Amino acid sequence: MFNRALIIGSVLFITTLSIYFLSREKEVDFNTQVKPILNKRCVACHGGVKKAGEISFLFANEAINTKGKSGKTGIVPGDAEHSEFYKRIISKDPEDRMPKNEEELPEEEIEILKKWIDQGAKWGDHWAYTPPQKVDVPAVGSFLGRLGITDDKEVNWVSNDIDHFILDKLKEEHLTPSAKENKSTLLRRTYLDLIGLPPTTKQLNAFLADQSPGAYEKVVDQLLASQHFGEKWAGMWLDLARYADTKGYERDVYRNIWRYRDYVIKAFNQDKPYDQFVVEQLAGDLLPNPTNDQYIATGFHRNTMTNDEGGTVDEEFRVAALIDRVNTTFDVFQGTTMGCVQCHTHPYDPFKHDEYYKLMAFFNQTRDEDVVSETPYLKFYNEKDSLKIVALKSWLNRHANPETRKTTEKFIKVLEPKFNSHDIERASVITSTLLDEKYLGLQHTGLGKLKNVTLTGKNRLLIQLSTGAKKGVLKIYTNEQNLTEFQVPSNKDTVMILAIPELKGKHTLNFSFTNPAEPKTWLTVKWVAFQKALAETDPKAEIQYAEILNAGTDNAPIFIDGEGDLLRKTFVFERGNWLVHGKEVKPDVPSYLGKLPVGYPKNRLGFARWLVDGKNPLTARVAVNRYWEQIFGIGLVETQEDFGTQGFTPSHPELLDYLALKFQNDFKWSSKKILKYIVMSSAYQQSSKTTPELMEADPYNRYLARGPRVRLNAEQIRDQALVVSGLYSPKMYGRSVMPPQPKGLWQSPWNGEDWKNAENEDRYRRALYTYWKRTSPYPSMTSFDAPSREFCQIRRIRTNTPLQALVTLNDPVYVECAIALGRKMKNSKGKVSDKIRSGFKEIMKRDISNDKLAILEKTYNESLKSYKKSPEESVKLLKSTGPDPELAALSVAANVMLNLDEVITKE
Repeated sequence: MFNRALIIGSVLFITTLSIYFLSREKEVDFNTQVKPILNKRCVACHGGVKKAGEISFLFANEAINTKGKSGKTGIVPGDAEHSEFYKRIISKDPEDRMPKNEEELPEEEIEILKKWIDQGAKWGDHWAYTPPQKVDVPAVGSFLGRLGITDDKEVNWVSNDIDHFILDKLKEEHLTPSAKENKSTLLRRTYLDLIGLPPTTKQLNAFLADQSPGAYEKVVDQLLASQHFGEKWAGMWLDLARYADTKGYERDVYRNIWRYRDYVIKAFNQDKPYDQFVVEQLAGDLLPNPTNDQYIATGFHRNTMTNDEGGTVDEEFRVAALIDRVNTTFDVFQGTTMGCVQCHTHPYDPFKHDEYYKLMAFFNQTRDEDVVSETPYLKFYNEKDSLKIVALKSWLNRHANPETRKTTEKFIKVLEPKFNSHDIERASVITSTLLDEKYLGLQHTGLGKLKNVTLTGKNRLLIQLSTGAKKGVLKIYTNEQNLTEFQVPSNKDTVMILAIPELKGKHTLNFSFTNPAEPKTWLTVKWVAFQKALAETDPKAEIQYAEILNAGTDNAPIFIDGEGDLLRKTFVFERGNWLVHGKEVKPDVPSYLGKLPVGYPKNRLGFARWLVDGKNPLTARVAVNRYWEQIFGIGLVETQEDFGTQGFTPSHPELLDYLALKFQNDFKWSSKKILKYIVMSSAYQQSSKTTPELMEADPYNRYLARGPRVRLNAEQIRDQALVVSGLYSPKMYGRSVMPPQPKGLWQSPWNGEDWKNAENEDRYRRALYTYWKRTSPYPSMTSFDAPSREFCQIRRIRTNTPLQALVTLNDPVYVECAIALGRKMKNSKGKVSDKIRSGFKEIMKRDISNDKLAILEKTYNESLKSYKKSPEESVKLLKSTGPDPELAALSVAANVMLNLDEVITKE
């Protein structure tokens, strides 16, 4: 009896468990099954852009238990039959059936939606918007193998935890890892990945000779410590920062922002923690006592374009820059497309229209206003003027109060706060204008008005003027009294410090210019500022202050926030139109990504800290995914630019979370440590050789059953040619240079600037230092998919076109490199075949195959015959004083080698 009852009970228990697990297996997953259907079929009409019938399927609170315009409940959890949503998708009436005027949903999709509703219509959060979860590292091999008792292939293969995740996925896909790459190819791959340059023959021989178990790790550590590491990874970052040496738009004239590029190089070389790197670029100016480097770091968002063309409205393009900053910030640090939220709630992801402008409010106080002078900027003084500043600071420390000292030192450094002249209204139609829509211009009887200026505690007016008038007089007065009247010096860009009476409260200032002797001569006012006197009893300090402000300086565009009268309100733009203001908003973060913690300032600094405080679900994931893509050629999330519901799902979701947490917690945001961790994995060190079976099973190598094999980027292709030919210059930092490019491509009708080929070693510097003009980027790099950098480029989509072969065969740089490599081959020992072998090994760090050698020998012999027949052609090619058919023929062979697919590919 006891046994029978036990058996019956066991059967019932097992049956109950079976039913439970079967029901769990059948549960519909919202994110992977339901959300894709809603995105594809429904949200175009019922989402963020429009809400037909007052129904939206973007947010749970707008979709579940919500009545539409018809008065019927769209989705009733647990009851599909009484859900209007379900009734509409199965209706046979074309007037009622959804999607409207589209094909009927497939039966399998209808069944998924019905099951989902009947199971309670559980709304899921998209994976990317939930914090990374700590995951268990998958076990590999047998139990005895893990203990080291038996020999186990899987246990032997793994090098670190990355390999556990990779191997687990490979087994799921019925794939196996490839053999380890040969040392020569692995060394070239690692050099190109970590420093962007190929190894030298000496470095290759040293690695091949080192047979110690730690030989590879030793090389990795050397590369991470190399000064060229920062150059390689800065190249990646400059695409994100849309760095260029020009301002963009039609005029596209020079911008002096190269110091930002150098900051990025140094940051990577110093292994500046990523969280600090982010904060400095978004809000370095708001840190306590910011250093020059922290100011320069804010150039990240001063890389936005400005429009110097006459007739443009500064405020329009200031707003355009603001919009670009919001979009770029979320593109770069959150992998989220926010551009569409400017006009409406996101059609697919949980970001509301007004949240876009709350984000904009963080950036809306910056003092850049699309002015031609690029202010605010960090001023760099020469040695003589720097000594004057030291002397003035010493005087201020002895005689001025802390507030005056701080204000003066800041103004010397960044020339803020001040009113730009476009803030001054033109009160006379004919004799006052914005000259070229840039600066206030006044002729005789011209009048301008600056409204609502707080003058409390300010008894000095600072103004920058330019005029050719000899006896022009400028009078500045309020509606109540005269402030100052003086004869304007006939000079360009003179800064004057003028005493004014002490007034309280806000006032309107009038600027009246009289010049009857030269009534058509313009006075230009560039900016106006108001400060407290340094000292009423010591005019020498103020004279020295004026001398410093009039000194010539080199300037770097930076961020500085306005204060007082310069603060701005932020409004929602109705339908994205900057001229149509809706409700006022305050700075805040999207609610779906959490809240700005209590104690964080509601400015750019608070926002930047929120991004990297370890609680943001996207920041670390996006960063490690970017590093992964740079190494393997494809990210764990292929769509780096879109982690949202329309982007690709991760190929290895657990690995992505594991690396994100390791990056921010274990490695303390160290870029070098996470990169070392990746390249030390066995997955990275695999051979890149493929098979038809592998290509069919995993054509894009997402599962990593083989090592990475991708074409080098534009800069690496050029830099490699320079290195292997012996022309490369390791010179770092400084202003951008102009290496040779085909003539006639670069024209600047605005100012007559022309491309002037660099001389000496500057011709052969890394591509990172090449002058980047947005409307005409360096042509050989654009052929290999480099962007114009008018906007942020999250990833370069690799293309394959005949133009690329024409570049590597005919571009002046590659021809010059081929000649230099041909000269090295000529000077090497042995017969022609030996010379060609040496040239190929110089490039690829491995021996050439016999069939390729035969082709190159044939190319050499045919070229030699041709140049001997027409020796003057060798003179043209080599640009030499006399013919040299042998060198010319070897140069042709070198040119062919530099054009080989394997040469421009990382294997």
